[in-house]
Amino acid sequence: MALEMRTLCERCEKTTLPADGPARICTYECTFCVACSEAMDDVCPNCGGELVPRPRRVTA
Repeated sequence: MALEMRTLCERCEKTTLPADGPARICTYECTFCVACSEAMDDVCPNCGGELVPRPRRVTA
């Protein structure tokens, strides 16, 4: 199963998240920009899981 590469921060809903750029995810693939993740102390507000750097994907 492939990782869903969401393109918009779920918290601020204004920061775009390109596949080759920085983002933070939890194990349920909730996705946030770095600034929002840091503001939430790297804890997912949906599941309480740890937010970690999302792998970057090279764009074609």
